[in-house]
Amino acid sequence: MRFRSPGRTITDADVVGFAGLTGDYSELHTSDVYAKNSQFGRRLAHGMLGLAYAHGLMWPRTGELRETAVAFLGIADWRFVAPIFIGDTIFVNYTLAELRDSKSRPTQAIAAFDVEVVKQDNTVVQQGRKVLLLSKTPLDAVAASRAAVNSTSS
Repeated sequence: MRFRSPGRTITDADVVGFAGLTGDYSELHTSDVYAKNSQFGRRLAHGMLGLAYAHGLMWPRTGELRETAVAFLGIADWRFVAPIFIGDTIFVNYTLAELRDSKSRPTQAIAAFDVEVVKQDNTVVQQGRKVLLLSKTPLDAVAASRAAVNSTSS
């Protein structure tokens, strides 16, 4: 199966906010003068900002796996291939690469996804593999959340 997320445009506020959140105030991200004179010619987003946004775009924004996702297990072979500039719109292309039963939890499975983060011109900017723990049946928490929403809207 192949999926594509909705897009997300990276803004100056995203980069400044991420710098504040992480403490990474590298001039490549925060100084127009420095960045203009760098090999990139302008400010760019933190690589980890791209990775974090990609994760949010993949499942929470699409709703896929909402009823079965239990936990994020890890990342393998992640590569930062090209810069993400302020003003770029990123999308996530991902495919189910592997699905197997959990050895320690018989009601759960482990899914591995091959992931590419691309920008508006389809240039790959990041890539690697993400692994999730999934329930084989819909999660009770999802039903409880729906019931809570329905009871407050009545």
